[in-house]
Amino acid sequence: MTTETVQIDQIDRKLLAALQADSSLSQRALADKVGLSQNACWRRLQRLQTEGVILGQRAELDLARLGLDLVVMVMIKTPHHSKEWADAFKTHVERMPGVVDLYRIGGEWDYLIKVVTRGISGYDRFYQSLVDGFDLSVVTGHFVMEEMISAKPVALV
Repeated sequence: MTTETVQIDQIDRKLLAALQADSSLSQRALADKVGLSQNACWRRLQRLQTEGVILGQRAELDLARLGLDLVVMVMIKTPHHSKEWADAFKTHVERMPGVVDLYRIGGEWDYLIKVVTRGISGYDRFYQSLVDGFDLSVVTGHFVMEEMISAKPVALV
């Protein structure tokens, strides 16, 4: 992951905002929305992809309609802090079904995992798999009662 900042202008900001709101827009609709020709729009999109600003496009799913009715924020403390251990842990976690996000965090806790699963039994299977073979000091799950804001587009100021 690079930390080099990419310079963008107002038109790039409009393009990125429009894509965050609806990535299924046709190139013509996107160009119209930001006031560019299709060719100019395409060139800007290509540059933003090449520079690593646009990483991909995703479909937003209604998880409840798919039977994935439980979201859990799993907080973890571990006595291990080496890069080798963290890499092994990341590999283990990213192979687990239901994992949406994994963060190494600062403060009292070491890791945060967002898990989407089918009910408490699904979470129990996740938990058993998570702790199998890893020395974790504390693992606690915070069960989401209501999703109030999710996948909010980033404001590009």
